[in-house]
Amino acid sequence: MAAGGARPCGEHEARWALPLRPPLCLACVVQTLGDAGASLVRKKHVLSRLHDALAWQALPVVQLLAPDERVCVHLLGTLFGMLHTVEDSGALDLFIEVVVRLVVELKSEQYLGCILDESQKELCRATTMRGSLPTFTLLGKLADAIPGFADVLVVEHNNLVDHLLMGLTYPNEGIKAAVCYLYGKLYSSPVGIERLSAHFEEQLCGVFLNTLGQAQTKELQINCLGLLKELLKSDHFVSILMNNSKMEEESQSPDFLEGENPLPLVLKKLLLTRDEMLQAASSHCVAAVLVHSPSRYAPAFIHADVPEFLFECLSCSSEVLIWSVYCCLLLLTEERLFFSKCHTVYGIESLVRSLQDVLLLNNVELHKQGLLLFTEILKRQPVEIKLFTNRGVCIEAIAVLMETVNCPVLEVVVEAVRAVAAFLRKDHLSSPPVPYEELQKLLEAVLKRCADLSPPPSSKTRAGDLLFSMSRSHPPNRNLSRAPQRQSQLLLNTLESFRNACRLAVEFQSDPMAQENAFTAPNSESKDTLSNFSEFLLRICDSLCIPMVMNHLERAVSPSVMEVFISTLNTLFTVVPNMRNKFSKKLACSSFIRLTLELKARFCSVQSNPALNQACSTFLCNLCLSLYSATEKERTSSQEEQDISELLQKGLPQLNYTVAESLLLLAETLEPFSVDPSPCSHQHCFILLLYFAYTLGDRFVPEAELFLAIRSFLLSSQDHGDCPPPYILRAALYLLAVCQDKGKALDVRSLCTIRRNLDNLPDLSLVYVHCPLLLKFFLRYPELMGRFGHQVLQLWFSWGDCRQTENEEAGFGMSEQQQHSADPLLPILKSNSSILLILLDLVCSSSVEVAWKVLMTLRTFLERNEDVIVCDLLRSQFLQILQQLLVESSSASLQANRNLPVLLSLLFLVQLRSKGVRELDSTDFKLLHQVSNLCGKCRPGDTDLLQPSLNFLYWSLHQTTPCSQQRAVAVLLSNVSLLELLQKVLECTWLQSPPSQPACLSPEDALLCSGWLLVASLLFYQHRYNTEVHQTISLDLREVLNAVIFRKKKPILLLVSIMQFLRAALRQNFSSSLLVIVGQNTAQGDMQPQSSSLQDTALHPLAMGQVFSLVVSLQNLLVHVQLQKDLLLSQAVVACLETLVEYLYVKNQDVALHVASQPWHRFLLFTLLSGGQKSFLQPEVLRLMTLFLRYQSTNIISQKEISQIIQEAAEANLAELPEATSHALHLFLCQAAAADMDFLFTCPILLALLLSQGSFADLEKQRVDSGLEIYKKLFEVKRKDQMNALKNLIELNDVNQQYKIIDIMLKGLFKVLEDSRAVLIAADVPPDGPFPQDEKIKDAYSHVVENTAFFGDVVLRFPKIVHHYFDRNSNWNSLIRWGIGFCNLTGIFEQGPHSQVLGLMAQELGISEKSPDYRNPFKTDHSEFFPSADTFQKALREEEKRRKKEEKRKEIRKGPRISRSQSEL
Repeated sequence: MAAGGARPCGEHEARWALPLRPPLCLACVVQTLGDAGASLVRKKHVLSRLHDALAWQALPVVQLLAPDERVCVHLLGTLFGMLHTVEDSGALDLFIEVVVRLVVELKSEQYLGCILDESQKELCRATTMRGSLPTFTLLGKLADAIPGFADVLVVEHNNLVDHLLMGLTYPNEGIKAAVCYLYGKLYSSPVGIERLSAHFEEQLCGVFLNTLGQAQTKELQINCLGLLKELLKSDHFVSILMNNSKMEEESQSPDFLEGENPLPLVLKKLLLTRDEMLQAASSHCVAAVLVHSPSRYAPAFIHADVPEFLFECLSCSSEVLIWSVYCCLLLLTEERLFFSKCHTVYGIESLVRSLQDVLLLNNVELHKQGLLLFTEILKRQPVEIKLFTNRGVCIEAIAVLMETVNCPVLEVVVEAVRAVAAFLRKDHLSSPPVPYEELQKLLEAVLKRCADLSPPPSSKTRAGDLLFSMSRSHPPNRNLSRAPQRQSQLLLNTLESFRNACRLAVEFQSDPMAQENAFTAPNSESKDTLSNFSEFLLRICDSLCIPMVMNHLERAVSPSVMEVFISTLNTLFTVVPNMRNKFSKKLACSSFIRLTLELKARFCSVQSNPALNQACSTFLCNLCLSLYSATEKERTSSQEEQDISELLQKGLPQLNYTVAESLLLLAETLEPFSVDPSPCSHQHCFILLLYFAYTLGDRFVPEAELFLAIRSFLLSSQDHGDCPPPYILRAALYLLAVCQDKGKALDVRSLCTIRRNLDNLPDLSLVYVHCPLLLKFFLRYPELMGRFGHQVLQLWFSWGDCRQTENEEAGFGMSEQQQHSADPLLPILKSNSSILLILLDLVCSSSVEVAWKVLMTLRTFLERNEDVIVCDLLRSQFLQILQQLLVESSSASLQANRNLPVLLSLLFLVQLRSKGVRELDSTDFKLLHQVSNLCGKCRPGDTDLLQPSLNFLYWSLHQTTPCSQQRAVAVLLSNVSLLELLQKVLECTWLQSPPSQPACLSPEDALLCSGWLLVASLLFYQHRYNTEVHQTISLDLREVLNAVIFRKKKPILLLVSIMQFLRAALRQNFSSSLLVIVGQNTAQGDMQPQSSSLQDTALHPLAMGQVFSLVVSLQNLLVHVQLQKDLLLSQAVVACLETLVEYLYVKNQDVALHVASQPWHRFLLFTLLSGGQKSFLQPEVLRLMTLFLRYQSTNIISQKEISQIIQEAAEANLAELPEATSHALHLFLCQAAAADMDFLFTCPILLALLLSQGSFADLEKQRVDSGLEIYKKLFEVKRKDQMNALKNLIELNDVNQQYKIIDIMLKGLFKVLEDSRAVLIAADVPPDGPFPQDEKIKDAYSHVVENTAFFGDVVLRFPKIVHHYFDRNSNWNSLIRWGIGFCNLTGIFEQGPHSQVLGLMAQELGISEKSPDYRNPFKTDHSEFFPSADTFQKALREEEKRRKKEEKRKEIRKGPRISRSQSEL
């Protein structure tokens, strides 16, 4: 069933039924529509059903109608006829829709032609145009529905066009709207454009513009704009519409615009409407006109003030309208008239606020378009017309840019950064005050945003290394294909922004109004200053910009990016002029010289990328000139700087070689008669670049290769007959010096070339660089050092900033490498001591400043290099220098000479370096004479001269043999002026005011110390050698004593020195021929006003009152020592007290015993023992107790205290006791033995201490003799004492006491033996040589001989006990072997009763093989003093238990206590 199940109507066949609900009979539909009697309502209903069938089920309808052409024609004719009979607009629309659908669905040109024919007939027979409206509407709908309809109408039915033109002139806007719509469809077709072109030009154009201008209804306005839009697609129609064939002068006339060219005015009129749709359409038409040729058509719109209304439209909320306006304004920016008419000034505020509103919308394309318009306005705005006349708008613009920069969309960020780059212009920001603070925030946001969007760097690499790695990793790729295009564009825009900011800062430097905010309140600091902004640019370039570009270099290298980057760095040189040098050094340190050279070699060869080449060349030139001014401060030659600038400007643009190629260029030999200067200038440019790079630590060329290349360059220049300019020769020598350690030594030819070039210079300073490596280079080769060493060292000290005093203070605790870096000349001096001669010559021939620096360097060198033996060399040179200074200078000039104190201190330092005692030669005596004469010319206030001089004189007396000592004393005592000076110096002790800080030793106090010590030594040696005196020293004894009694915060060292003088005077009983005591009678009268007693007479020149005051003062000093822990002062005080009592004992024994037995001495001991140490084993305590024992002061020290001392000594490790304590303990025990105080109890400990220290009393007597025979006699006396001690030990039957004594004895004995051996070996004393004269060596000699002999006695008498300890200690074995060998060679044991002790001891210990008849001679008599071996082992075990208990008990012991009752003090 064809109807698909539809029921037939009953009148027609079933096939006409359409499958609708309810069913529809197509035949009935045709019949009803053709029935003139049917009502319009019925027809509309039927037609509506047919419309639905065509809309939803068109195929059944087509299947019914298509086979029957007659029915189709009849139906279409019926419908077409009804269009002109029905007046109901709703029915007309329905009829038109059905006709259009039928024609479209039938797809037959026949039916279309039929419609067109009928339409043409209808239009021809229509009496009025009002009835033509349905026809025009139908044709418009057909043109919409059928693609080729317009072509058919234009080609086959062109007569209809005339009717369209007539309809456009009819005063009915509905008809005009339909006609415009149909025209729009016709002109949308290429065929229509071609066929109707003349029609438009001749007939339609004016009518259409008139219609558009007078249209009132929105329908007509929209259809007209639609037609206009189609027309504006053709450049021909645009030209006709704009009437652009007129002359430009005529076109710019306002009358012409209003009369003959109404399109801009019509479009402006539409912009004035409140309808956003019409505004959008109007702006779209404006853009459509301008897109063809902004330069031709924009003036008409600009003169019509269309831009003004476009800017006003930006306040709307329609995204379409805003987009259209952005497009129009963007096209208008291409015409300069747009800016000269100040439309941008008028509309910039609207644009900024529009951007603020647009950013709230989620329309990325709109954001981009608005930023693009903003950018173009900022870029194209004329300089003479300020865009931002209001600072508030400028701030708002910065805020908009800040917000867009932080946008998450990369495309928007790219456009925003471009806008920032355009915004940073002086004319945009010249309205005071300049918002520097906001600009800083904007730039920082731009750089951070770009850095955030860049991938993180892979590693920390220097600039040159990054580019070098890129060139190796991606050699074939020289574009940005591997990097994201948008990120690369963002980086480029960011760098352009930063460059413009730098240029802005430079331009503002010449504008006084832009320096700071003129509206800043008085006395307040403003951040909106140009200086802060400029410093910010430098700071952010270092922290953000440079790292960001270096990160980009890891992925790709873009010539455009690098061109902007390098030009930015070049601009930064002038942003902050006072930081230019610092900025240049940092760039050079960061390998930017290498980076720029790599860029030129990679991208600028073969004349490619000229902009990058020029930027790199300019940057290198400015960088080198900045480094030149920064590193060559000593040179003020403007001509040399100009020559360097010209060389770099000419040569750098052509220097586009790789490093390897440049090295080959250096080594290339130039033609002798070549006229092309390019290769030579290229060589010079490359050497300068290397020089500045290497001075800042960028050693990007292998040093060995560079060394050879520079050497070849010098040789090539020599062969070519050229002498390089001084600045090139300076750079070449510096590079040779820097690379010398990695290269081979220069041959003779190279050295001759260098010497020849240097000889041609008028002054060596032209090529000198203050660098340790260059100094080392000149001093390395004898050929250069002999010719130029003096000048180089002169320049070194002239240019160098000598800070020896600071280095001395900071030198302690520094490593050797750090010390050498503080003064780089020191290691050179250590490796080549002959340089010292040049330095000493500089002292004589150079200026005062240079000489002072040389002397300070020598002093530091000697202080830090004790192993360098240069004393003899320096002494002779010092003598010459000193003689020259003394001859050429008067007394006044000597005191004003700054170098002389340093020279004297250096001389004293050399004197200290002399090891051991030596004979003084002629040079030493000449120095002694010169220094003493120099002292005689000085005043007591010349501390800087006298201090080292007196130290030198003092040390000369004590560091020589007795023979030379005697001559030295005679030289000094013969100098009258020296002795007079010494007297004046000593008198300053009580003339000067006391210091504010007692512990602080001022230079004046130090001089007093040296003076007192020197006078004390002269007193002692004058008495020893009975030297003739030519001038006496007069001193007031009362003042000397008061200096000690009334100390007045005197420094400790000064008190020690004065007490040393007192000791020397007391030992000579104040009867020296050198010293004259004055004021003693007055002193006695002051102390005893009644009459001089017998005691005072006996003690003359001292008085009893002075004695007691001095003793009390010394006691107080000991208490002070206990608090300050000063060993030097304690020794001096005790020694002075000992000497005083000895003096009193000689003068009056009763007085001496009375002084020694004063009860306050016991209180003094109690005070000393109540200190922190709380032990008897203190040197000052032991010596005081020795003094009291010596003078039988039993009320001061009792048997109990002596037993406590012995107990502490037994428990202590004698080997670990300080030397002063051991010596004091020895003296105490000797005195105790001499005092016969329970000798059997004290003897064992006395024995051990005698072994550990030797016989000091005997050695004191021996000091006046130096022969071996005298010592042999003393040795016999010593042996008797040792035998008596052993006898007492044998008779002691307490096994525990014997165990303890031998244990202590062996440890002390071998400790002393080891120390003595070290002294003898260090002094290189032969055992079979002459007897030593030095006190320390004599002590060591006697210790070895006496302790070795005594150990043999102990071994033979106690073999089991000794073996128990000796066999376990290999060190003791080696020590005693050495001691036996030493003693055998001395000759002391060759004869006498001690001749067999060494041999028996060696056999007993197994050191030598036992003879068959060997027997221990002491074994029979005493049987080892033990009944059996079991008894011996038992005694050892008991003693071990006792020692462990004693150690536990010692842990809780609080210290010794002096037993006393309340009535003792």
